[in-house]
Amino acid sequence: MRKLYVHKTTAGAFYIAEQDGRFHPLFRNESLGSYATSQQAVDDLTGGHPLNPIEGLDTASLGIPNLVQGWARLVY
Repeated sequence: MRKLYVHKTTAGAFYIAEQDGRFHPLFRNESLGSYATSQQAVDDLTGGHPLNPIEGLDTASLGIPNLVQGWARLVY
């Protein structure tokens, strides 16, 4: 899985990674779902409803940018 974007929050860093043409929001190296686009992954995080939610953590309250362009792009 190749990490493309990162956004650091008070709860920790969130990443958007790509694998096999799908985009995965990651938190603590755990996938929170699989999406067709990176923006769909961000939309679910900022809406507080990732496909695989984090128990006790409301991602909508973390100030995550609602556009993937607001995330830091990782360069390899």
